[in-house]
Amino acid sequence: MKYIGPDFYDISSQLTEEELLVQKTANEFVNNEFKPIINDHYHAGTFPMEVIPKLGELGFLGSTLPEESGGAAVSSVAYGLIMHELERGDSGLRSFASVQGALVMYPIHAYGSNQQKSHWLPKLGTGEAVGCFGLTEPNFGSNPGGMATKASWDGDDWILNGAKMWITNGSIADVALVWAKDDDDVVRGFLIEKGTEGYKAPEQHGKLSLRASVTSELVMENVRLPDSARLPGIEGLKGPLSCLTQARYGIAWGTIGAAVDCYETAVEYSTERKQFTRPIAGYQMTQAKLAEMLTQITEAQLLALRLGRMKDEDTMDFSQVSMAKRANVTMARDAARTSREILGANGITDDYSPMRHLSNLETVITYEGTHEMHTLILGQKITGLAAFD
Repeated sequence: MKYIGPDFYDISSQLTEEELLVQKTANEFVNNEFKPIINDHYHAGTFPMEVIPKLGELGFLGSTLPEESGGAAVSSVAYGLIMHELERGDSGLRSFASVQGALVMYPIHAYGSNQQKSHWLPKLGTGEAVGCFGLTEPNFGSNPGGMATKASWDGDDWILNGAKMWITNGSIADVALVWAKDDDDVVRGFLIEKGTEGYKAPEQHGKLSLRASVTSELVMENVRLPDSARLPGIEGLKGPLSCLTQARYGIAWGTIGAAVDCYETAVEYSTERKQFTRPIAGYQMTQAKLAEMLTQITEAQLLALRLGRMKDEDTMDFSQVSMAKRANVTMARDAARTSREILGANGITDDYSPMRHLSNLETVITYEGTHEMHTLILGQKITGLAAFD
């Protein structure tokens, strides 16, 4: 079995049979069940809810978690290959699975009570329930330490007030993991069930990117929660930041899939499209563009693969995830743009995927830490000096 995609440096030889089978399964799902419907949902600005149970059935939600935690106990590289194939379909599909697994299931597994784990993880793993992650606020994105959402202790309960913005899955979520500061300015995580009094999740509209994804605001007005809704195993910013590390890891793999889809579209188109006396692939400028795309994709593959092996060895540092997220999203956006150029006027139509990928990647380069923030994380790692202020 071989790696699905350009394999110029024999990536296949570095993957296990199980990892290759996982990729093949995800690839077939995306080709057969997602690609035929993505354009309709992208135009409508909707997420295809019908694919959620299938994602659960295939083990694509929280894949690296143990089976008793709703996962499939696959390697971090296998999980990366799932994200690769889902984003080959669309960034919105990978975003759904990434939020469900890395930002909701992972923290419940890592920091939740036994009751929270037994109640939510099986449902989230099968897709019976949907989750969302509330960290970003209207005035605080790159600086989560400045969050204004408050959790005040009142008798035997917590009272939450505040708002979150740009929340993937928010309006369709059965449970929201919301981060808030208590009266001592300690950050804590809370699970808010859909329908809780004072909690609303209005959908945000008007997006010109990531359209096949549900994006919402979360509003909390005197939301009363028992202490059993609090994640007992974590306090402080380490909690949400550890979740973001998991999500950023998935993005480092997922965006390769988007780039691969763009590259393969450009190769196929350029070898068939004729101008003057031969296919446009026969001209030097087109070949230079294809060579650059293949080189950058190969570099991204090697970066992600080594990162995945370190993650499984528990030697991965969050700054290494920042490097991969920063580099691979930039690579994918460049590949999408170059592919669109090769396709000419046809490249702006929905008959081909690069323009949709390019639009999506304008969001991906900003969320889960902007390109600039990951640059500063690396800068601090290099110099020992923080330059965030």
